[in-house]
Amino acid sequence: MSLATPAVAGDFLLSQPIACTLGQDCYIQQLTDHDPGPGARDFNCGPQTYDGHKGTDFALPSLAAEQAGVDVLAAADGTVRGVRNDMPDVLQGTPGAPDVTDRECGNGVVIAHRDGWETQYCHMAQGSVTVRTGQTVTAGTVLGRVGLSGQTQFPHVHLSVRHNGQVVDPFSPDNVNTCGDGTGPDLWQTPVAVDPGGLITIGFTDAVPEFDAIKAGTAVAAELSSNSAALVLWAYAFGSRPGDSIRLRITGPAGQVITSTTRLDREQAQLFRAAGKRTPPGGWPPGPYDGVAQMLRGSTVLDEQAVSITVR
Repeated sequence: MSLATPAVAGDFLLSQPIACTLGQDCYIQQLTDHDPGPGARDFNCGPQTYDGHKGTDFALPSLAAEQAGVDVLAAADGTVRGVRNDMPDVLQGTPGAPDVTDRECGNGVVIAHRDGWETQYCHMAQGSVTVRTGQTVTAGTVLGRVGLSGQTQFPHVHLSVRHNGQVVDPFSPDNVNTCGDGTGPDLWQTPVAVDPGGLITIGFTDAVPEFDAIKAGTAVAAELSSNSAALVLWAYAFGSRPGDSIRLRITGPAGQVITSTTRLDREQAQLFRAAGKRTPPGGWPPGPYDGVAQMLRGSTVLDEQAVSITVR
């Protein structure tokens, strides 16, 4: 994890553009691309971006979280310069996805700030935008809700920052075409942590789930029967690099059920891994079962989550 240092007092500063707690119910999926050529690198010279990405993606852990409703917030005081609110919420690559050519931002808001600064908020829910062009807003004003409109494959709000028309990375505003150690001044009013990969969520099921079910938020079992087909722990992760590992462990009333470590062989924006065992003859002993998932980079634990389930 890197934690940027606040910019010098008096500079243009931003607040978080989404009503959630990073590392708990949201996370940063992608950062601004600092490579001026066909490659891609984030402000830490890492791969947490893609070619031509012009902003920061604050993501939700599932479609269920998006459907529950999460507010998009103005990041600074300013005047609304433009609004779009009529595009359908359909993930690209799924049946019925519309052509979003020249409207990749989907539903969104553009806000003009002082001294040539501008912010843009993309992929908002259809019909959710609550502000109008010409309206004055303050930092924290609700602009609408996170959605799925435009060029998107997961629920998030994309924040773009520009100064006099030029893209600015709020994590490294002075180094758009270079990258460094992430310790220089940034534009955040309150420091914003960027995890270089981690766990989005974990859960128990009675079979290896479909990836679509994990992304939808429907793969978590509330409880299992002692005669369920299997006992499976899965972990949904982001930002993997070659050589990373996912470690899964299940412990039950009778002791350890399984420990599994899977080595990852490539960069992936999102992924999941699962491990478990078929139900033994006579069924699982009733009681609580604890699951622990870790994402490791070498010997360093990037992230760890725990979950429990009752077998009846």
